[in-house]
Amino acid sequence: MSDTTTRSGVRRLFGGAAGRNLGLVIALVALCAVGVITAGERFASVDNLMTILRLAAVIGVLSIGMTFVITGGGIDLSIGSVLGLASVWATTLATQTMAQDSHWIVMVGVALAVGVGAGLINGVLIAYGGVVAFIATLAMMVAARGLAEMIANRQTQIVHVQPFLDFFRTDLIGVSVLVWIFAAVAVAGWILLNRTTFGRRTLAVGGNPEAARLAGIKVKRHTMYLYALAGLTAGIGAVMMLARTTAGSSTHGQLYELDAIAAVVVGGTLLVGGRGTIVGTVFGVLIFSTLTNVFTQNNLSISAQAVAKGVIIVVAVLLQQRIAARSHGT
Repeated sequence: MSDTTTRSGVRRLFGGAAGRNLGLVIALVALCAVGVITAGERFASVDNLMTILRLAAVIGVLSIGMTFVITGGGIDLSIGSVLGLASVWATTLATQTMAQDSHWIVMVGVALAVGVGAGLINGVLIAYGGVVAFIATLAMMVAARGLAEMIANRQTQIVHVQPFLDFFRTDLIGVSVLVWIFAAVAVAGWILLNRTTFGRRTLAVGGNPEAARLAGIKVKRHTMYLYALAGLTAGIGAVMMLARTTAGSSTHGQLYELDAIAAVVVGGTLLVGGRGTIVGTVFGVLIFSTLTNVFTQNNLSISAQAVAKGVIIVVAVLLQQRIAARSHGT
């Protein structure tokens, strides 16, 4: 076998989904090795592993929704603010009183409804209003945060519904319920993207909207659904945040949209749309969560963490560009 054939085979391997995921696994293992070398048993303990997974859970759920939006050729800068708004709305006196009088599921329903509602507003503005996704979701980011501050009067709202906390703060088989929620959302997202018509339409809309329209796909309606889905994951994230912090706050979710975008891009989803990977996104979330934990275990500054994250994002985008250029050149 010639060297040219060998190099071509290697390029096809690492240019495909399996190769990209293998690269992410190698990066994650390397980070874990650094953690073990620098922090020893403190990093390698089961308790620390659970800490990493709990840290990844909320961002992970948001990242699943972001994967669909970016795969469909869009962007959502508002999911962090929507999470904060949903957490505040779900912990108002009226909502918690209803939950205490009936069932704690009322709080969950309110959070999900707020998330989906905000996502639908984004979707309608973008799909039917012709507003650029960046501008529409930027406006929602500002408006949702401001509305959350108005509702909460810039105060933290404590969760008083104990059955809600008892359910979401328990462990199943030694693993936090929040981690199980992340796993369930990831599995559902993978099935939706890879095994359903909705997923195929998402890829088509992100790859070439005009071709998708000519093929009979209602592009505008599908785009609206994608942003509603992102809003739903923001609502789920709000419920998880309430369980983790036992409070609703207008400050919840600050900059989470940037962390979610970073995880999605590092995971291998193309920023221009048309290709998405839920598995890659999960690895991207775990990589950043592990990186943060390694820095924390070694008492390194938050500034150093930010620099490291920035370098990883740039490298990931450059690799995407090289792979795309090679695929077009073949």
